[in-house]
Order: sequence, then C-alpha cells, then structure tokens
Amino acid sequence: MSDEFFVHPYIPNSVPETKRRMLEEIGKESALDIYEPIPERLRFKGALDVPGPIHSEAELRRHMQGILAKNASCAENLSFLGGGTWQHSVPAAVDEVANRAEFVSAYDGLYYTDMGKQQVKFEWASQLGELLDLEGVGLAFYDWGTVTGLSLRMASRITGRNHVLLPDTLSPERLAITRTLCGPEEMPASIRVELVGHDPATGQIDLDDLRAKVSDETAAVYIENPGFLGSIEGQAEEIGRIAHEHGAQFVVGVDPISLGVLRSPGSCGADIACGDVQSLGVHMSCGGGLGGFIAFRDDDPVYASECPLILFTILPTEKEGEFAFAEMMEERTSYGLRDKGKDWVGTGAGLWMVAGAVYMSLMGPQGFREVGETIVKRAHYAARRLADIPGVSIRFGDGFFKEFVVDFGGTGTTVADINAALRERGIFGGYDLSRHFPDLGQSALYCVTELHTKNDLDALAAAVREIVA
Repeated sequence: MSDEFFVHPYIPNSVPETKRRMLEEIGKESALDIYEPIPERLRFKGALDVPGPIHSEAELRRHMQGILAKNASCAENLSFLGGGTWQHSVPAAVDEVANRAEFVSAYDGLYYTDMGKQQVKFEWASQLGELLDLEGVGLAFYDWGTVTGLSLRMASRITGRNHVLLPDTLSPERLAITRTLCGPEEMPASIRVELVGHDPATGQIDLDDLRAKVSDETAAVYIENPGFLGSIEGQAEEIGRIAHEHGAQFVVGVDPISLGVLRSPGSCGADIACGDVQSLGVHMSCGGGLGGFIAFRDDDPVYASECPLILFTILPTEKEGEFAFAEMMEERTSYGLRDKGKDWVGTGAGLWMVAGAVYMSLMGPQGFREVGETIVKRAHYAARRLADIPGVSIRFGDGFFKEFVVDFGGTGTTVADINAALRERGIFGGYDLSRHFPDLGQSALYCVTELHTKNDLDALAAAVREIVA
C-alpha cells in the first residue's frame, strides 16, 4: 500500500479526498505550499534518516513494549529515590475513576461538554484548599519549579518590588526554573534572586542571614516545609513575621501529603503556597505525573487578580436554587489577555487533578493523619538502621518527614559507587547530592514512604552494610 493513499488511524483528516478539499479551501495545490513563507535556505533538503511508518496497531504496540522493556522500573526494584517525584500508594479506586473515558479522552472542552470536569476541578481545589488552610487554589500547572517561579512573580506584582529570598537548600531543578522565570538580572523588569544560608546542624533557615538580607525592597521570602533536603522548618511563623515586617509576601512550598502531620502553610501565616500534587494519588511516570499548584489567602482581591492560573468557583444560575461550576475571572489569564497576560498558562495537569480529587476524598482527615504517621515512623526507622553502619551518619538531625540526607563520607566510598552496587542488588539508592551540594561531601537524599515495609528497609541497610564493609 502506498503511503500517499494510506489513511492513518492516529492522524485526523488523512483521507486523501478530505486533504484535497482542505487544500482547495485555502487555495493550495499541495501541503508543501503551506510552507512557502519559509525561505528556501532554511528548508531541509533530502530525506530524513528515520524509520518508516508503523501501520499496524499491533505492530506499534509491540514496538513500544520493546522500548519500555529496556527500563528498570520501581515495580521490580526497591526504590529510595525522591527529590521531586515520589513512590506513594495509589488506591485502585483512583485509577478506576481517572481512567474513565470522559476524563482521559478529551483534551479540554467548554462548559456544554465538560460539566463533569468542571465539578472535579472545583472539588479538587476545595479539598486542597482545606489541606493548605488557604481559600484560593489555582488549577494544577506543569510542576513545582514552575509554580515557585510564578508565585514569586505574583508576589512581585503585588508588592511592586523585584527582590526575592530563597533557601540555599532548594532543589537545583526548582532553583534553575525559578531563576529562568524571574528573568536575567541584567534586564530592567527582572526579579533578583538571592539565597539565604541554612543552619548546618538542622538544615533550617539561618534567621540571622535572613534578617541581614531582607529589606524594604524584598517582594517575597520563600521557604519549603519540608525542605528539599528533608528538614522540617520549625521556624516558619518567625520567618513569616520577618517577611511581613518588611512588607514582603511569605510564600511556602509544601508537599501536600505531609499535611496530615505537619502544620499547614495557612496556619503558619503564608500569603501564598505552592507545591506539587504528584504525591496525591498520582503514579510516578518516568519522572512525570507532576502538577504544580498555587494557593493564596482570599482576604484581599489582589491575590486572585494576580494569580496567573485558572480559577474555578461555584455560582448561582439564572434559575433560582440552581448552581453551576464555572471559571472565574478568565479575562486576567493568558487565555483572556493573550500576549499581554501576566504569565503564560496553558495545558495543565487536568488528569492529575481528577486523581487528586478522588485520592483526597478517599483519604479524608484521618487517612492523611495515618499515612503521615506511617511515613514518619518508617523513614526514621530506616535512618536509624543506616546510621548504625560504620562510617554512615544522618545529616541535620531527626527533624524530617520522608526524606533525609545520608552521609557516606566516613566509609571512604562514593555515593556513585554505592548506588551502582545497590543497582546490582535490585535497589535504587538515594539521590546523589555531591554535585549540587559539595559542602555535604559524599551524601545522598533518601526517601521512604508508606509503601516501604520493614523488610524493605532491613534489606536496604543490609545491602549498604555489605557494600561499604
């Protein structure tokens, strides 16, 4: 069969007659004529060295399965990696609902086609707002790094200032994305990013350094609780007070699954909160499954006005006693303002909001408390077992939730070598910190969740002991 007449099952309008009529409608003889505005010198000459098309669905499935089979996944290996994507339990009911055709198949429709999705978005935002103790929640968008940058830009617009303070223990990836969104410092409208040091004993913010760097030019002070290196920030209220004394916004990044046992951003005085929903019923997906959120207090309309993300609310209709779910203040987003939008927003993480809404509904307050307590107990048990190994120690004390820094400096073995040896034993070790945090020496960030059993943790400790002996 000639490709010229092949009707591709995955490409719409590939029927030859349909293509011919479309070209006639726009006055073109060939699809190549559409590219006439592109100068000849910029056009690729010749044929691309790529495999031919796969016409059979069965053949395509076999091809993709062959690629996926090259992976070593967490399904058949123990994993203690974290740092932004975590292995948490996903109840079967979450997958059952999230995989319904009306949620999976449609890109995103309008009000007359997506009434179910509108309600899910509202319920998701309402439940997340309860967890965070904040009234406004924007729809999930990209990842934690993106919403960190957008939250700081939002704070800059609210205050009219262009200086922000962040902890120097921030995730390297989140810091890089944030710097990009704040813009090059040499540009007039950019936001200057400055890092605040940490207490080497606890990993928490160095308050003296914060006081020395915050000023009446500061737009926001940003912290994470727990921090990227695992430490729980016990000084959150004091940090917020320092920020507010200088007229700055207090922005808190948070992993929402921790909120069954840790204080919420709102209760600590946060003006804006952000984070990622991946821990709320979303599978790891080759590092994906991410969805950043922005939440804010709603006692001043400026917060909703300056939040660039889409907001959903519930409103009465023209019919008395009837209510509908609808987008709120659409005109302030890039959908309404286009190129004049405060920040660009687009396709977000709608499917993960469906999963998160179901997950939070199933868990309830007691479920969040139980999963949080389970994680804390198992993470601390793992830390104790590893600390019993000669030459191994735990950094920053025992004030951590699910992630903690393991220092292998006393073993004379590098994290890279330890991780390679663990892989041979079917274990993914911790995230190697030596490149981005050289002051920590040969240290790794380990993550333990409710999925890890005592046998898993004992197996990890036994493997590490054998490797560094």
